[in-house]
Amino acid sequence: MGSIRDEVPSKMKAPEDLNLSPEQGDALIERLEHDACTPEDRQMLVQVLRLYFWLLFALQESKLSVKRLRLILFGKPKNKKRRKRDSNSDGDAGTSGAGEDAEGSEGPQGEPARAPTAEPSEASETDGDSDEDVKRPGHGRLGAEAYGGAERVVCRHEDLAPGDRCPLCGHGTLYTLPPSRPIRIDGHAVLSAIRYELERLRCSACGEVFKAKAPAEAGASKYNARARAAIVMNRYFLGVPFYRLEAYQTLVGVPVPDATQWDQVEYVADCAYMVFEHLVYLAAQGHLIFQDDTPVRILSLIKENAQWQHAQEYPPETSASSERTGMQSTALVVKVAEHTICLYFSGRNHAGENLGDLLEQRQEGLDKPLVMSDALSRNEVTSGVGLTSDEARLTRCHCLAHARRKFSDIEETFPEACDMVMGALKDVFDHEEQAHKAHLSDAERLAHHQTYSEPILKRLETWMQQQFREREVEPNSSLGKAFTYMLSHWETLTQFSMAA
Repeated sequence: MGSIRDEVPSKMKAPEDLNLSPEQGDALIERLEHDACTPEDRQMLVQVLRLYFWLLFALQESKLSVKRLRLILFGKPKNKKRRKRDSNSDGDAGTSGAGEDAEGSEGPQGEPARAPTAEPSEASETDGDSDEDVKRPGHGRLGAEAYGGAERVVCRHEDLAPGDRCPLCGHGTLYTLPPSRPIRIDGHAVLSAIRYELERLRCSACGEVFKAKAPAEAGASKYNARARAAIVMNRYFLGVPFYRLEAYQTLVGVPVPDATQWDQVEYVADCAYMVFEHLVYLAAQGHLIFQDDTPVRILSLIKENAQWQHAQEYPPETSASSERTGMQSTALVVKVAEHTICLYFSGRNHAGENLGDLLEQRQEGLDKPLVMSDALSRNEVTSGVGLTSDEARLTRCHCLAHARRKFSDIEETFPEACDMVMGALKDVFDHEEQAHKAHLSDAERLAHHQTYSEPILKRLETWMQQQFREREVEPNSSLGKAFTYMLSHWETLTQFSMAA
């Protein structure tokens, strides 16, 4: 007998309004108890059942919506650590499930049981181990080797040297051992200053002034390259705002206004821009590209948005609704031979537009690059005035972890179906981990997945299609949408088993 979830019709629609007063309901129950149902009563019961199933469907979807909102606001809760169970206790319970799968029994709703992986995963041997079971090496203190940037000061013994007679026993000769290396941490301001006082002499007769020269290490600029680099690292690596650094520098007696900090950052940016442009050219020749977008706030663009919003008149050819107001920061991580190049583009363009601009610098004759992303349309490469899709210039791969997440989010509501999908994907991820640990080449990795992962994926695809054909899954439900996402992007999600 299937569950209530299985009985949901394949096309869930809101039922007609049902007006039933308490008195009418009590009368209907009494007729049911005495087997005196009229045709009107049967029709009423049909409407009640349809309303029940629709309410069940709506309740499931509302719970999932609340769960997604909770994940957005508070993040995913951490799983409690599981202690390793004693091997002598619960032995039968721990192995019964594996034995049934080994015999090829059928899973829930008639689907074939998930076959074991062709090669056992090394990670599966330690899945049950918690942090308490694994003894971590080390004592938590850093050795002297960790302080690679420390200034090195050699300290000789005050009275003794190698080859001297031992002052304690008088018989032995002293020889050199590896030095003891204590570390002392000092503190400095982010920016420090040196005030040079140059002597000046004036002739009492002619009035000529003679000034001493500054040492060569003083340089000609007030802010040297090291100071400018420190400002850049504090702002863009540590995330310290200019105004906060200004307050701190005033506190230590070396004031640096925020506007001055920005001027010094511009010097660094002008020097680094040529390097950035060359990195863009090198990245355009890469063979593997990861792309993604994330929202960003740019003050100049926020100001433009405010101007568009409050403007009273617009040019005839444009309007406020035709202007793009969103702001994104695109990350492009590109593998070029043995090197990895990370590029960031912030502005109004989406990831696909930024990737299209990058590929404009790609040399002719090179193979199509593999591009990994999620399935959002904004990641598609566009070109031309109309921003038409230009995906033919690359081989698109979609992230399988994104597809898995659609099932992990609804696992509590659809445990059996989600376990089937997530279990199959776990086997695929295990095979990828094996290939990574074995340091396989691209061709060997492709052959590995074609041998071990492709059969699992084919069985999974067939099972999901069967669920739709047999109307075991409501297409408009969260589970049906997750199935549709995977099946509609199946080729790009499984590209790793087709292209090296």
